[in-house]
Amino acid sequence: MKVFIKNIKRLYGVHSQEVRLVKGSQMRELPFIENAWLAIEDGIVAAMGSMNEYPGIEDWRDLEIIDIEDRMVLPGFCDSHTHTVFAQSRAEEFVDRIEGLSYDDIAKRGGGILNSAAKLGAMSEDELYESAYERLNTLMKQGSVAVEIKSGYGLDAANELKMLRVIQRLKDNHPLQIKRTFLALHALPLDFANRADEYVELMIKEVLPAVAREQLADYVDAFCETGYFTVAQMNALIDAAAVLGLRAKMHVNQFTILGAVKAACERNALSVDHLEELSDDDIQALQTGTTMPVALPACSFFLRIPYTPARRLVDAGLPFALASDFNPGSSPTGNMQFVGSLGCIHMRMLPEEVVNASTLNGAYAMELDNELGSIAVGKRASFIVTKPMQSLAEFYYYFADSNIEHVFVDGVKMN
Repeated sequence: MKVFIKNIKRLYGVHSQEVRLVKGSQMRELPFIENAWLAIEDGIVAAMGSMNEYPGIEDWRDLEIIDIEDRMVLPGFCDSHTHTVFAQSRAEEFVDRIEGLSYDDIAKRGGGILNSAAKLGAMSEDELYESAYERLNTLMKQGSVAVEIKSGYGLDAANELKMLRVIQRLKDNHPLQIKRTFLALHALPLDFANRADEYVELMIKEVLPAVAREQLADYVDAFCETGYFTVAQMNALIDAAAVLGLRAKMHVNQFTILGAVKAACERNALSVDHLEELSDDDIQALQTGTTMPVALPACSFFLRIPYTPARRLVDAGLPFALASDFNPGSSPTGNMQFVGSLGCIHMRMLPEEVVNASTLNGAYAMELDNELGSIAVGKRASFIVTKPMQSLAEFYYYFADSNIEHVFVDGVKMN
């Protein structure tokens, strides 16, 4: 099947195929073709160019021609941090937070992650799969073409494996590209109170090998934070996972700075996510490695905590990605357009920086940069067609509107 899209107002994100990420001042550079066309064959970008140099397509057979005058095309969003598989909302905690309780207050009285774990334990694998599939459909309509999905609401062997099997089923059956993360150390279950080291040993020595045997994960993760898991415990997980061929993606620096950024970078973590708190030592550690910093502004918005200091990262010459952190407790949205608007409004990012952080750099944070994240010949034809608009800035300026008209995944129009 061949598809030819013509009269594109601007075709954005046409980085060269060899560009894996952009960093520092490069993040404001978002190459585009004005008044463009895009050719797709068998789900792959075949060619592109200006309408001023209209190609000869008369000899193409089985060709669908789509005219999208006054509309722009962007690479599809690559959301590298989600918790899309969960049982139910935690709307009751939303009210608690309005009344003044903090994230820590809610967790201490059995809410938070423990609340999600209790609800998940009561649901079947099929129920979890069906609800998560519908959430993925929503994320796709909102422009995401690839997502990473974490476990972490199981907190024991049976339920963590149940979550990972659900994620595997989603990967096998949903059109989106999906990466799977075993969030081995998310919170301490009540029956391991004051026995954190025993719990870590259980997850590393019993559950992690089972995950590896069944090939249920691409990555491992830990919530390295005061009151949750220490740097030493995080390191133990990363080292054990590396032996089994699983790379790390870590929750770090959400509320406090513990030295986890440096430790994760030294162990070649693929990404370090959150970074609402950031020190000079953290910046230096990121400058010496290949680990992608990932900011989660929807979490900052919902919890009313600081935002990742984007301008510090840019000024230090670093790359970073934006992701949704879609989860029922601290970021109940996977809308990456809204995430990008938060990047502009609260992190003082330019629209071009936001697109690069949400697409190419997000793809890098999932090791998908050779397939997605930019519109380049040979990559998957997974992209967004905007509604008619005058500029890229309008896409994020109208933050409460849906500014997407169509989403294509592997060359197929999905809505």
